[in-house]
Amino acid sequence: MNRTLHAFKGGLKLASHKDQTRHIATRDICHPETLYLPIKQHVGMAAVPCVEVGQAVRKGELVARSQAYVSMHVHAPADGIVASLRDFPVIHPSGLQALCIELSVSERHDDDRLTARGANPADLMRLERHVIYDRIEQAGIVGLGGAGFPAHVKMHEGSLQHVDVLIINGVECEPYITCDARLMQEQAQDVVAGATLIRWLVEADACIVAIEEDMDDTRGALAQCKSDAFELIAVPAIYPAGSEKQLITVLTGLEVPSGSLPIDIGIVVLNVATVVAIYRAAAYGLPLTERIVTVAGDISMPGNIKALIGTPVQHVLDQCGGFDSATHRVLSGGPMMGIEILDPRAPITKVTNCLLVLERKLQPPASKACIRCGDCVPVCPIGLQPQQLFEASRSADVDEAQDLNLFDCIECGCCSYVCPSEIPLVHYFRYAKSSIESLDIDRAAADDARLRFERHKTRLSASESSDVDEQVSLADVSGLRVSELQNQVHDAIARARQRRKK
Repeated sequence: MNRTLHAFKGGLKLASHKDQTRHIATRDICHPETLYLPIKQHVGMAAVPCVEVGQAVRKGELVARSQAYVSMHVHAPADGIVASLRDFPVIHPSGLQALCIELSVSERHDDDRLTARGANPADLMRLERHVIYDRIEQAGIVGLGGAGFPAHVKMHEGSLQHVDVLIINGVECEPYITCDARLMQEQAQDVVAGATLIRWLVEADACIVAIEEDMDDTRGALAQCKSDAFELIAVPAIYPAGSEKQLITVLTGLEVPSGSLPIDIGIVVLNVATVVAIYRAAAYGLPLTERIVTVAGDISMPGNIKALIGTPVQHVLDQCGGFDSATHRVLSGGPMMGIEILDPRAPITKVTNCLLVLERKLQPPASKACIRCGDCVPVCPIGLQPQQLFEASRSADVDEAQDLNLFDCIECGCCSYVCPSEIPLVHYFRYAKSSIESLDIDRAAADDARLRFERHKTRLSASESSDVDEQVSLADVSGLRVSELQNQVHDAIARARQRRKK
């Protein structure tokens, strides 16, 4: 079938820098002596540790349990001893610390010691769908493309509505990153099996596996084991074509309305690595404890490596030749959307797809004033007004920022890239988002406190009214006006108080 492709708004044609790693086979690295497992590696509520200090755990064992629908389990990536539960540096723009489970690693066992359930999608599709959903949830799988949204939630929401198209996203539009390309080349059979299983699971009318037009090796690998379960479509290599909403537009011509989700227009999008993790959870019961990470940039041994979740960034970089922190910086992610890792002790998480080593500018140029050139407007893939958003964010005008659809911003960095004044626009937008979210949390806490206070007053009033001798039956007062009934209640409460004073 020849599918008509469509263009999305804005975007940039960027140098890919992918030849540095895309032709190198994924390799293992030696495992660190200590792993640090953040209890929150996903969108939603943090998991709750279910282990104690000094406890021995086995590879794949649950160490932090989900406590909400939008949350996710965390499992031990290796056999070891729980050394501590403490705050530890994590990958975050502010360099903050978060609660982590420190695991002293002992001997690592192979995955084949876990009970296999049968790898054939046809066998799995004989099971009840809820069984597969449960296996996915128990495996702790989140979106491995970087978003970190719990996979079982996205798929469950899809199962509640009609799915026209299931899109398997293998488009790595950001420069340097090739972990998904290597995955598709080396594990094409699992990609096909996962796509087949998930299409059945969400009952999608059609399924598309999307890659970029310059992924020739990937196209060849998938074509060799292609099935009728999906279409293999190559899309133009324009950044950010791999972003969820932009990819939907390219493949279907549809746009996801502001404030809506893809499922609202009958589409489910899953990253290709997420699909493989789902298939392995369903077929073999394997929890998500490791992932492929691209290591690229100014480093002597670039490539894609298989890393245990919780491995310190410094350990990974040392295994790839090391770097000088005085002259270079490390990003988690690519050069457009990546965030600087301020402490290399921070661990790899489920959403870490790339470690990019770049030369550090010794004297970063100071941002100039906005010259209102408007260059940022045509490149925005969402069709926002970055200049106006910048003014609202800088002045902390949260109402104006929200009126300008701040939360539709995907933080792709196109506006910052073309800004002649070198204003870090995305940093302002991220700060404004976090400020608004903090205000929302504070408002919710205040509303909750007010509700508790009002309930407390109601209970006190009810207790005082219980001493009233004259009980008014609802049947007797059905014809009374509300104001008259309220007066009677107030009078009764007053008499009860007066009796207590005597």
